[in-house]
Amino acid sequence: MMLLMIKFCPKCKSIMIPRKGILRCRKCGYEEEGEGISFISKKDMKEKEIAVVEEEGAGLPTTKAYCPECGNDVAYWWMRQLRAADESEVRFFRCTKCGYTWREYD
Repeated sequence: MMLLMIKFCPKCKSIMIPRKGILRCRKCGYEEEGEGISFISKKDMKEKEIAVVEEEGAGLPTTKAYCPECGNDVAYWWMRQLRAADESEVRFFRCTKCGYTWREYD
């Protein structure tokens, strides 16, 4: 297990960035020694383990929606911003029975 410690600059309250054994504020330049902090270079990092959820729609809400593929009337749904920020989001649906995914534009 890796513990991540975040330190904030005592002058301007920005996040301190580790560089060559010291902590440095990118905003105001304040520096201090990284006492008790171990630094790991990117090349020394190992791949992180991730948990894979087997269930298709784990954590997604469901709604009544007609699946054009199998006719099922329940689907998982989520929204994503695909275009410019001034345009509406796109609602996606995934059938709980066959897994077919489709989208709905407003």
